[in-house]
Amino acid sequence: MSSTTTLAVLQPGYLPWLGFFDQLLRCDVFVLYDDVPYDKHGWRNRNRLKSARGPQWISVPVLHSGRFGQRVLDVEIDGAAPWARKHLGTIRHLYAASSHLDAYLGELTGLLSRPWRMLVDLDVALIEQMCAWLDIQRAMLRASKLGIPGKRSERLLRLCQHFGATRYLTGDAARSYLDVALFEAAGIEVTWQTFQHPVYPQLHGEFVPCLSALDLLLNCGKESGAMLAAASAGGIE
Repeated sequence: MSSTTTLAVLQPGYLPWLGFFDQLLRCDVFVLYDDVPYDKHGWRNRNRLKSARGPQWISVPVLHSGRFGQRVLDVEIDGAAPWARKHLGTIRHLYAASSHLDAYLGELTGLLSRPWRMLVDLDVALIEQMCAWLDIQRAMLRASKLGIPGKRSERLLRLCQHFGATRYLTGDAARSYLDVALFEAAGIEVTWQTFQHPVYPQLHGEFVPCLSALDLLLNCGKESGAMLAAASAGGIE
């Protein structure tokens, strides 16, 4: 590894937005935070695409009754609901006018149609596929497999130390809880992602940012990786 090694830690999400992949591009070591508490109002099982009426949610139904406090890696998909067929139908409908739809629909159909049981396995498989489409080559490690204990800032620091990272990259949402002084005392620099969202041609009128990265792929095809890389060339505080 280089003399400056950057580590980033993010929870896996369903068809994540471009900012997720921006962090992947900026780091040397990427850890999927899969053993933290599941937030049913978060992005683990849902995301947004663009319709003629604006952003449209697609959500993977999960089992949560009587499972309060479950971790991300413990969340099971509700297999009784035909969610995959519905999501694929929505994608076909919303992006029917795109000349790039056929380039991705086959692989996407194959992935979504598998008999998934655990949400985290679905999310990770989709993230890996989207990385391939976006020309991102980065190993992803799951926190649950590393055996590194601790809470919040302490655990994040230990992850940095475990991999010999000299820089910790995180998003603005962490400003409310991250103990920056703890990292500084350990000789690790904290850098903040200030992602400059690219503006690209979209279907359905005026540009809408912060959708699933699938929106970029279906609108721009093979140029998507270069567009994201250009946007990621700056944006570190």
